[in-house]
Amino acid sequence: VKRQEGQRQAGQGGQAGQGQEGQRQEGQRQAGQGGQGGQGGGQGGQGGQGDQGVQGQGQNGGNNRGNDRGNNGGNNSGNNNGLALSPENVQDASKSDGAAQAEAGQAASLTDDANFINFCTGKTLTNGLQQDGGSCNGIVMGDIPSRNNMISCIILNPSSGEDLEENKSFNVDIQVDNLVAGSFTNPDNTYYSAPQQLVGGKVTGHSHVTIQSLGNNINSQNPPDPDNFVFFKGINDVGNGQGGLRAQVEGGLPAGVYRLCTINSASNHQPVLMPVAQRGAQDDCIRFTVGQGNNNNNNNNNNGQNNGQNNRGQGGRNGAGNGGGNGGAGNGGAGNGGAGRRNGGRFGGTRGRLPFSRRPFIA
Repeated sequence: VKRQEGQRQAGQGGQAGQGQEGQRQEGQRQAGQGGQGGQGGGQGGQGGQGDQGVQGQGQNGGNNRGNDRGNNGGNNSGNNNGLALSPENVQDASKSDGAAQAEAGQAASLTDDANFINFCTGKTLTNGLQQDGGSCNGIVMGDIPSRNNMISCIILNPSSGEDLEENKSFNVDIQVDNLVAGSFTNPDNTYYSAPQQLVGGKVTGHSHVTIQSLGNNINSQNPPDPDNFVFFKGINDVGNGQGGLRAQVEGGLPAGVYRLCTINSASNHQPVLMPVAQRGAQDDCIRFTVGQGNNNNNNNNNNGQNNGQNNRGQGGRNGAGNGGGNGGAGNGGAGNGGAGRRNGGRFGGTRGRLPFSRRPFIA
């Protein structure tokens, strides 16, 4: 089965890359090289798993690190740059919608006889870019770790509910198990452009930490706008070599209430893929305060019940007030002209991305 033109993803199998950032979960199912042959095809799933598809990986290829598969740097993944899907890589599961054994409430899967190799035909291709308007990614998902090598993460510092001093630098410390850290590809032109890969059976990639404002309510009932954050950092080093990673929040944060989360990613920035559905999470989140004094938790708990539903009117969908969590840089979040999400200042948002080397946040 041959690919049609638009799909340039033929089987880049070993790009490996040192990916970082990788927010925007869309399209992240590319991982995995040649060796897995068909990871990606069977993803169909309900509506729009759009990225599942392209196989074309080599049967021997795999981690461009040469681990366990030795594919000469992973450049061709064993497929000699061919634009044809090897019959050995066809996954029969993709031919069934799963309805025969489905339980009540389960959706029928998309189906395809050729691993969805042409799923992105006629659509805007991701093509290594962070497409604000959405895209379709044909790169396969790639290598999936064993159950014994699933990633798990916990935030060590700050601690949950801790109150930090206003505008004072602090470290975010995390512990990540079963991630071979320090692999981070150029997010400007290799975003989701290669499959997830394993080194010694573990996902190779990196982690990020992101902090968002919750206004003045530690029990906010309003999900924060993902396009608004006060701090974001991709951790592209190996840390202490035992899963310990650190990011410094230089200059600290203004007084307020915040949510801190991790985003663990494969080399090319896609969220990490695990082997089973029923499992613990691969990321961690905590809430903490800045400049609230010793009784911050009690005060915020009380305020939370009263203010939780009222914040919507204060400036955008999260109502986090003053700039939607942008350190007061724009009053009124997304709903009041969007200044909070596009101000590009110290606590600016993500719009209008600068070249990688000149961005205020490493992403």
